[in-house]
Amino acid sequence: MTMAKGIMIVDGQRVPFDGEKNVLSVIRKAGIDMPTFCYYSELSVHGACRMCIVENVKTGKIDASCSMEPRDGLEIRTNTARLLRHRRMILELMLASHDCSCTTCAKSGNCRLQALAQRFGVSRVRFPDTRERYEQDNTSLAIFRDPNKCILCGDCVRVCEELQGQGILNYAHRGSELQVMPAFDKKLDQTKCVGCGQCAAVCTTGAITVKNDIGDAWRALHDPSKRVVIQIAPAVRVALGEAYGLPAGENVLDKLVTALKIMGADEVYDTIFGADLTVREESAEFLRRLETGENLPLMTSCCPSWVRYVEQERPQFLKNLSSALSPMQMFATVLKDRYRAKDAADGRTTFHIAIMPCTAKKMEAARDEFFHNGTPDVDLVLTTRELVDMIRETGIHLDELELESPDLPFGLGSGAAVIYGVTGGVAESVVRHCLPDKTKNTLRQVRVSGIRGDKPIREVTYDVDGTEIKIAVVNGLVHAKELIADVEAGKRFYHLVEVMSCQGGCVGGAGQPYGLAAAKKDRGNGLYAADASALFKRAEKNPVVTAMLSDFGPQWCHDHLHVHYLTEE
Repeated sequence: MTMAKGIMIVDGQRVPFDGEKNVLSVIRKAGIDMPTFCYYSELSVHGACRMCIVENVKTGKIDASCSMEPRDGLEIRTNTARLLRHRRMILELMLASHDCSCTTCAKSGNCRLQALAQRFGVSRVRFPDTRERYEQDNTSLAIFRDPNKCILCGDCVRVCEELQGQGILNYAHRGSELQVMPAFDKKLDQTKCVGCGQCAAVCTTGAITVKNDIGDAWRALHDPSKRVVIQIAPAVRVALGEAYGLPAGENVLDKLVTALKIMGADEVYDTIFGADLTVREESAEFLRRLETGENLPLMTSCCPSWVRYVEQERPQFLKNLSSALSPMQMFATVLKDRYRAKDAADGRTTFHIAIMPCTAKKMEAARDEFFHNGTPDVDLVLTTRELVDMIRETGIHLDELELESPDLPFGLGSGAAVIYGVTGGVAESVVRHCLPDKTKNTLRQVRVSGIRGDKPIREVTYDVDGTEIKIAVVNGLVHAKELIADVEAGKRFYHLVEVMSCQGGCVGGAGQPYGLAAAKKDRGNGLYAADASALFKRAEKNPVVTAMLSDFGPQWCHDHLHVHYLTEE
């Protein structure tokens, strides 16, 4: 048994610590919920909000616990009259410079400022709001900025820089004029924002939120001239239940299908059907590149933030991106093609909604490449959190619903498709398809090879018909930038590179309920459990996909299931 490195005295309790990075972690270990705004455990310590202040019993000094190193024998108080007075003052000052239109705010009920004001009994604000009113930014297809609700905690600044390596947001001006904004106060659509939405995921108030398209969804569902067809991405099923008190990773797909049918959806399908199509097309492309040796490594293109980054920052790698459509777009292309005759026959228009864990999917659906005959293949993208709000609006109790499976034929998919929602899943699916040995033992060896895991960069090697295949799996755009810089410099070589911009892959998308790394890991384990119980484990075993590809023919597949990203002249 490992001995503790020291013992602190927290509110009279002896609390051992062993490797905790700050006093705040030790306090929480003691079962005390310390209030914070600017502390996000997976980012650097900022120490700006001062809500987590503690009082040193020996010296009487007050310090922020997030930036204090634990020391053996240190005795502190977390709840004294002086600390309470300071915290209430901080909250009052924040509220005085905050747009308190709480009843109509997108974060109402999930706002940390609102919650802490209630917790500390701040029912009135003694100070007038003298701050200038700033213009809202609605230019991004993925996220919405309201600077008037910003409390300057800096979480968005640090997540953009430290986890995504983009640095789109930063502080500007000084004193009472301090703001968080893009450089030179540009609108988001004028920056190189990739739409990952992680800034919205960590925002403690409603200053940055996911672009809300719920109104358009309801209008489509209530329009009798529209046939509303919905697809649900793999990662959604293992996260949505968290909003209803279920553990992260619990699969609620069958309850979601029932809820969507009650809400007015005509047909509900599973995106894993599209993922099986992507596996087939991407694997075939990978094998062709292996044979010719051209444009290696093949880089996956399922993550729209990653594609956007390559377009803007690394156009020399556009030729390396897989031409296979993402599962969302793959599904939508097939759906719209198959429903064209049906629409003409019954005089209705198919309106296609995709439920995604990702904010950047809103941007992907709006790309010119995915419009045909003047209309998008995906008419509307809703995030997991938007769907939660819609379900709550209807009054549906998710836990009381009966189970209903996705509709056929587009509701059938393999285990290889399910794991698309977790980092390493796309690469593992391609490996399953390409390895000549298809036995259960081989699949088991693939699972434990290192392709799965939490490390931001993972490297594995497989033998494909006597050829040693090197694969890299990356999650977090900041790590992807590091890896491709090494590839460009000749320090690393791979045949296949999978990139997911968000931590943990799609399970950690900004459209999901808020969760730290542990929750994202549990969601990924939920997808692996779904894979383990799947009827078939490889995409080529999906009979509907196999029959459909044969029916379409290679030329149709080449023309409709692939896209080529071109460098802007």
